[in-house]
Amino acid sequence: MATMTAVLIGAGQRGADAYASYALNYPDEVRFVAIAEIDTVRRERFQQAHAIDDAYVFESWERLLEGPKLADAVLICTQDQMHFEPAIRALEKGYHVLLEKPMSPSPTECVLMGEYAEKYKRVFSICHVLRYTGFYKKLKQLLVDGAIGRLISIQHTENVEHRHQAHSFVRGNWRNSETSSPMILAKSCHDMDILLWLADAKCTKVSSFGSLTHFRSDSAPEGAPLYCLDGCPVQNECPYYAPKMYLEREDWVGSVLRKVVSNDDSNEGVLQALKKGPYGRCVYHCDNNVVDHQVVNLEFANEVTVAFTMCAFTKEGGRSMKLMGSRGQIRADMEKNVIEVSSFITGDTQTIDIDAPLDGHGGGDHGIMRDFIRLVSRDGDEVGLTGARTSVQSHLMAFAAEKSRLESRVIAISDYIEELRESCHK
Repeated sequence: MATMTAVLIGAGQRGADAYASYALNYPDEVRFVAIAEIDTVRRERFQQAHAIDDAYVFESWERLLEGPKLADAVLICTQDQMHFEPAIRALEKGYHVLLEKPMSPSPTECVLMGEYAEKYKRVFSICHVLRYTGFYKKLKQLLVDGAIGRLISIQHTENVEHRHQAHSFVRGNWRNSETSSPMILAKSCHDMDILLWLADAKCTKVSSFGSLTHFRSDSAPEGAPLYCLDGCPVQNECPYYAPKMYLEREDWVGSVLRKVVSNDDSNEGVLQALKKGPYGRCVYHCDNNVVDHQVVNLEFANEVTVAFTMCAFTKEGGRSMKLMGSRGQIRADMEKNVIEVSSFITGDTQTIDIDAPLDGHGGGDHGIMRDFIRLVSRDGDEVGLTGARTSVQSHLMAFAAEKSRLESRVIAISDYIEELRESCHK
């Protein structure tokens, strides 16, 4: 198989570290030949890491895509509201596309991208990386093999983890639905996708409840300043005190977060960024509006029902599931990489330990890169696990959940899709 050439649009943590790093480990499979990134430090860092010629270094995606086609494929890893235009332009230019999730914060744009995927017959994959993990692939195989008979119902919990909520959805880029996406889309379109895959049928009805309950100004301790380093009186008691979150955390997540906070991830660089930067703000004095807890009920065409819970207020991160079938049940914990299969017939329980990396979404980040390269080598003859047309369905589940939450009513997916199609083609 020939080495795939690629260009990257957006060299942030997901683009540069999660996906493009695959090329540094497997240079015979993929080589990056161009970069578009607005941040000078990140742009130059990526150029050096991948030995990209100066002529193919751009400050914007518009400049990169206005010229001739430079590679086989493009990875689009910009912020949520900057996905639609470069994705459509890239398809028109003849690129195969790997697009970071969510596809778009606009449901109509998601529908249109699904239609463009059909029109251009190129690989157009969405980064629903969970399908590529050993953990979820094993769960899917167990269901296909009939390990618990007919699937009847699923309980699924997304443990957001309190510090992750504070970092990404209170202080960070996904804190406000007006500038990014509602949280059920930004954080949980992964989960909607996995549930659609495991249920193996179209979703028919959605209902949802949730709110922003804690991370708001009326929860602020007395005397809490706008920035943590401006003399917070409860710094020793607050779990979200910024220097504690970003300077004292020593695991791999901590190292990732430091790079997000500052291009200079030394203690001095991070501390300087926290003084007046977004990640140094008091979590009770931010401009966030996304929920910190939400529940979603889903019904599928094959009568499978799902109860999904997303909550910020957990110590652990990761996802846990209970799948209930006519002949047994499965308990699964992604954080522990353990799956327990219990039979109603024998009464026995089998424990399956999944050998998976501790980072990179359990191996999913590099897993999707590996599969994307394979699909491109087939020149679009195969859609793949997370093709845009398939991903539209799970995105619409998330949009419908948010509509249900805001309007306090059950949403019929067929009616919702019809409304969107009418608005797309007016």
